[in-house]
Amino acid sequence: MGSEQIGQGGLTSKASPGKATILALGKAFPHQLVMQEFLVDGYFKNTNCDDPELKQKLTRLCKTTTVKTRYVVMSDEILNKYPELAIEGIPTIKQRLDICNDAVTQMAIGASRACIKKWGRSVSDITHMVYVSSSEARLPGGDLYLAGGLGLSPETQRVMLYFSGCSGGVAGLRVAKDIAENNPGSRVLLATSETTIIGVAGLTDKDYNKMFWAVHPGGPAILNRMEKRLDLLPDKLNASRRALMDYGNASSNTIVYVLEYMIEETRKMKAGAANCDWGLILAFGPGITFEGILARNLTI
Repeated sequence: MGSEQIGQGGLTSKASPGKATILALGKAFPHQLVMQEFLVDGYFKNTNCDDPELKQKLTRLCKTTTVKTRYVVMSDEILNKYPELAIEGIPTIKQRLDICNDAVTQMAIGASRACIKKWGRSVSDITHMVYVSSSEARLPGGDLYLAGGLGLSPETQRVMLYFSGCSGGVAGLRVAKDIAENNPGSRVLLATSETTIIGVAGLTDKDYNKMFWAVHPGGPAILNRMEKRLDLLPDKLNASRRALMDYGNASSNTIVYVLEYMIEETRKMKAGAANCDWGLILAFGPGITFEGILARNLTI
């Protein structure tokens, strides 16, 4: 991103003075291409799941996505090397991060090289780099690995945006735009790289009921939809329903009431009764605002 004459499709135009311009685009994908129609069968085979009801449900969900093809990092080679990825309950964060860190770096390098080639200038002309990813967790970060892979000058200024989710691409564009417009003559490389392998897991229809749920009760419709979509047991959202009944939707305060009821219910449970060590604290705000925290129950 920068400011200069751009040509596309035989037409040449000049950017407005002082305004950032996208000069070239590039992309790269994992080598594994999966047709959506074969996704469910392959996933159930890889996870050794034989639940026909769950398979039917996933098949129905996949048909509603309108997706036809997917590029995936997961492969038979990876599953053979890390068979524990398909087994429920085994800690595999380290293995997943090892796979993700390498995969996102290689894709970022490939996409950046394709972009620089289309741009037609030398990599040494890049003055700034913005790197976006929600698929890795390491320090030094992926920006340093990308800079090294491209051979960027040590003087290239770098910005790293981690864990912005789906909005990260636009957030990266905003940051790159601000850099370009406030540094005349700059050339900013924006790279985003993602893989969802961090969330691959064995399938079971009981997973959600092994957790506790502290959900902000914006209204009964939210609670009813969550309960139905996640196949939660009726008592999983008791604390949320009690808070809604007793206090209504009191905006940001409401989750505190939910947590109070949840702690109260936990303490009333008989010794030795089944309980949940881990769960989610969730809240939904205006528009599509969402906040979530993974939490551990220390009252048991």
